[in-house]
Amino acid sequence: MSTRFSASQAVEIVVPEQPIPIQHYLRQPQRLVNALVDPSRVEHLSSERFRLTMRPLTFMTLSIQPTVDIKVWAEANGTIYLQSQGCEIRGVDYINQRFALNLKGYLSPCQVGSNTGLHGNADLEVQVELPPPLWLTPKPILETAGNGLLKSVLLTIKQRLQHQLLADYYAWASDTEDTDAGLIIPQVP
Repeated sequence: MSTRFSASQAVEIVVPEQPIPIQHYLRQPQRLVNALVDPSRVEHLSSERFRLTMRPLTFMTLSIQPTVDIKVWAEANGTIYLQSQGCEIRGVDYINQRFALNLKGYLSPCQVGSNTGLHGNADLEVQVELPPPLWLTPKPILETAGNGLLKSVLLTIKQRLQHQLLADYYAWASDTEDTDAGLIIPQVP
């Protein structure tokens, strides 16, 4: 039985003024990925590609652990995009062979009064052929459980983003400013 689950999550973050605009910070995909997911669960594949190992998830009677390859890239204006490019489900081979995941999202700087803010959205969709033991479960119950699971994954990512991104941005801006202030520029006679 093939089933489709989906969830969407919006985010709005006010970014207090720092010496270096957040647009510069957002041009570094690795930093955003580390704000979204615990860095110990991230494998750096290339400058824009990352493999994220999610925590094990329980859906009905199944325990699965998704591993998702994502591409993260930034535009010149500081808008950063992410898109899934592959997925593997660890734990249940039957599902791994019959599973498709599509994740798309963006985070964009915008003016909020006199401050800069960030607004974004993430859409997550999963198509899966469920194993025969779950075929007896009514489809509305499966869909509610699946959509709820995806919503909780996106909500966890949103909460981590709201906390970790700002903390990392402040540390980065402070370090960058300190580094720039410490530069000695030779005088030309």
